[in-house]
Amino acid sequence: MLNLTAKPLTAEAFAPFGDVIDARTSASFPINAGRTQRHHDLAKVETLGDNARTLINIFVSQPVTLPLNLTFLERHPQGSQAFMPLHQERFIVVVAPPGDTIAPNEVQAFVTDGRQGVNYHAGTWHAIQSVLEREGEFLVVDRGGDGNNCDEYPLDVTVTLAE
Repeated sequence: MLNLTAKPLTAEAFAPFGDVIDARTSASFPINAGRTQRHHDLAKVETLGDNARTLINIFVSQPVTLPLNLTFLERHPQGSQAFMPLHQERFIVVVAPPGDTIAPNEVQAFVTDGRQGVNYHAGTWHAIQSVLEREGEFLVVDRGGDGNNCDEYPLDVTVTLAE
């Protein structure tokens, strides 16, 4: 059993696994006659393989209880997957580097502050959606197209939050 304590999500700590999506820390410029601030190119969307296309979805997730007990991680080898909370929902992010297996010492856990989203790079192992406190709605951008784009790896993980 792997026991993790989720630490605050930062772009630097998460970089090996993907992108943190956060308008508060990104460069921006005005558009629409100065009425809109555009936070541009916040994540690299990857769509690999035959007949690949980008999908835009909304996921509605029920809250988890803590400690969070996981029995597997999943990956999407043919595309990235981005999650952006629509109503400042905090969520737990559990990740491991791409590869055919998962080394327990490389698994990490983060907790968002409610205004951060994540974009998992293609092949990055990650936990299922784990929203805290209340039901969450997320804008999700990922890959559609031919071929299998979801693998699961059995792994017993327990996640708690730092005090």
